[in-house]
Amino acid sequence: MSVRLPVRRVGKPWGRERLPAPFDEAGDTRRIGEIWFEPTELTDRLLAKILFTSERLSVQVHPADETSPTGRGKDECWLVLDAEPGAMLGIGFAEPVSPEQVAQAAADGSIVDLLRWYPVEQGDFVSLPSGTVHAIGAGLTLAEIQQHTDITYRLYDYGRPRELHLEQGLAVARLTPHPRDCWSRLDPACSAILLAGPKFVVAHLSAGNPLDDAAQLTGPLLVLPLEPGVAVCGEDVPTGAAAECRGLADIMLSAGARCLVAASVTPPA
Repeated sequence: MSVRLPVRRVGKPWGRERLPAPFDEAGDTRRIGEIWFEPTELTDRLLAKILFTSERLSVQVHPADETSPTGRGKDECWLVLDAEPGAMLGIGFAEPVSPEQVAQAAADGSIVDLLRWYPVEQGDFVSLPSGTVHAIGAGLTLAEIQQHTDITYRLYDYGRPRELHLEQGLAVARLTPHPRDCWSRLDPACSAILLAGPKFVVAHLSAGNPLDDAAQLTGPLLVLPLEPGVAVCGEDVPTGAAAECRGLADIMLSAGARCLVAASVTPPA
């Protein structure tokens, strides 16, 4: 059975006052930075979001399962849905750094310059294992798939009046460059596995193009439409919505339709 997921609009200081269709909502005057698609118990280990940025996000890091106070860390990945000219992602450090370097740079703001900033455009896909220090730039719309947790350690926040977590962040941060094999470029006409990670698998489905290695997507699936024409268990799921189902056989794509699908990796017994 298909389940359309509830939508939660999250205000952020770096968000936008007006969102593009179909995410615009009359009467909501907040700066909306994130749209959450709240999962049910079926896919509770995953969370899908859409992010909208008008300013840079904080320089931040997320713990792994082993270092998280809740026992659940935050691996995540992003698909760039839209990018203004010059939009960038800061991911990992330009070169290996020491904890002392990072602490000093976080104190004076130069940590921004220690990151490696990548120009991005629509269709770029990047995986961020937990422990990756990162910052999202302005002018971006991203689809995010992540472990379902909200633990973020901010190292630097451009003077915004929000709590920082330097000690906790340094304890879990990878102080190295981000592996280049964590990047790929999505072909809209192809179905492909985008990420086969230790915590979840993400694939892009394109109508009329079978998915190789479909056996990697076992168990319940999170479905995020990228173009109209996605049906889950016979129910239309438009862009701006998300759904969950029990397997690939429940998903039907009309001509031109595309979607992201994600499945949790079952922990070893």
